[in-house]
Amino acid sequence: MDDIANDISSTIGRRIHTERTMRDWSLAELAEHSGVSKAMLSTIERGMTSPTAALLVRIAAAFGMTLSTLIARAELKGGGLLRAAGQPVWRDPDTGYVRRHLSPVCDMPLELIKVHLPAGAKVSLPAASYAFIKQQIWLISGKLEFTEGDQVHRLEPGDCLALGAPSDCTFHALEPGADYLVALVRS
Repeated sequence: MDDIANDISSTIGRRIHTERTMRDWSLAELAEHSGVSKAMLSTIERGMTSPTAALLVRIAAAFGMTLSTLIARAELKGGGLLRAAGQPVWRDPDTGYVRRHLSPVCDMPLELIKVHLPAGAKVSLPAASYAFIKQQIWLISGKLEFTEGDQVHRLEPGDCLALGAPSDCTFHALEPGADYLVALVRS
């Protein structure tokens, strides 16, 4: 693992430990709530592995938050301006999914996230990850197939999709890959 990935993994791990400690949960309790093994949680908390998006979604949902909120709490400091160089970037080691958190930490419930998904890559998220948010996806470039429950949406550059009620979802980048903006509002 390179130094940057190791720093991000350590920061995320420390945040998960902090969230768990604030709730006075043992590793066993977090494992029960998230469905992630105690051994894996311990490895993540110590920054010894770079967790996948799927694992982080399950952990965030156990805390009653979104993946975006968990990563934002790990990476961001307060202030109204978040310069490009300070925007946290996280890469899923399994899919190559790259997520850049654009929004500064503030009291506003809106968050903006820019995502790059390589061609052929798929990221599936359970309905629980959408329980606390409403969101829209705006395709900047490339082609994206987005499955929302039983419905498949094929997005072209400039298309914007407002998601409905929480359901299992899959992002699938077609050739040549996809760059998209996610605008979400915490409820």
